[in-house]
Amino acid sequence: MIIKNSEFMTSAVSPNQYPTDNRIEIAFVGRSNAGKSSLINTITNRRKLAKTSSTPGKTRLINFFLINNQFYFVDLPGYGFAKVSKSEQEKWGHMMEKYLIDRTQLKRITLLVDSRHKPTKDDVLMYQWIKHYGYEVIVVATKSDKLKKSEYQKNKKVILETLNLAEEDKFLFFSSLSKEGKDELLEVITNGIIVEE
Repeated sequence: MIIKNSEFMTSAVSPNQYPTDNRIEIAFVGRSNAGKSSLINTITNRRKLAKTSSTPGKTRLINFFLINNQFYFVDLPGYGFAKVSKSEQEKWGHMMEKYLIDRTQLKRITLLVDSRHKPTKDDVLMYQWIKHYGYEVIVVATKSDKLKKSEYQKNKKVILETLNLAEEDKFLFFSSLSKEGKDELLEVITNGIIVEE
């Protein structure tokens, strides 16, 4: 899959603000500061397509990016950010739940976890929740440039075991800095659901 063009289309907090053109959607979800925006910028070759922030919890909206005039990448709000009020967290949770449950165009979900750490309780719950609704999950361990070569297998084992990753789900390492995993990720997330034009 080659991404020839990509553009930000809209931000939404409720279903009446979602795109209405029925194009296929691939969503990206993960903890605040897991690197979702950086990942989207890297795989689209657009440095500023998705706004990145060093402040966790900055993405408070569901952001839709049109790819190749054919399908959408959807950047979901980060979860598990402690400095946000409980009511704000609940609001985000409800917004994400509404999107993930009701969206028939949503075909695949990419769950981002930090490759340096054991997945958190929130990561495990999110993975189980996505599986509960029958989605295929691609688990992407971000910031892999921060790992020593000797840590790859050990950290992969910890992530797979902690999430209890299902056989049909995919796992790969990714770095926005070194571009590790970029081509493989594009292939995996679009395979079987997007036809190259």
